[in-house]
Amino acid sequence: MIEPPPTRVDLKKDRGLTVEWADGTTSYFSIAYLRRMSPSAEMRQLRDEMSSNPLTVLPAGMGSGGALSALDAELVGNYAIRIRFNDGHDTGIFSWGYLRSIDPNQGPPGDPTR
Repeated sequence: MIEPPPTRVDLKKDRGLTVEWADGTTSYFSIAYLRRMSPSAEMRQLRDEMSSNPLTVLPAGMGSGGALSALDAELVGNYAIRIRFNDGHDTGIFSWGYLRSIDPNQGPPGDPTR
């Protein structure tokens, strides 16, 4: 099933993304959580590696430097949003369905990624 687009999207570049869905629910994603959960191929691979080896070495630039923030965001068609982060990451396209699936308030209890 394809997730219908939200009725409202509000990005606070230094805090997070608030999404109001057509069914009346609201989701909030911190900038750090969005960066960690980016659907890009490189981040999916890194999450897989980290789940099997907690001592995985993070790529250069991740987790270092100043505070993480979003530089900007753009809608991708009617199905997603792309967020560009101040650490240079901008390859993840967050579909509405993917955002619903990673909503920290909707995940299974005890899920450490939420």
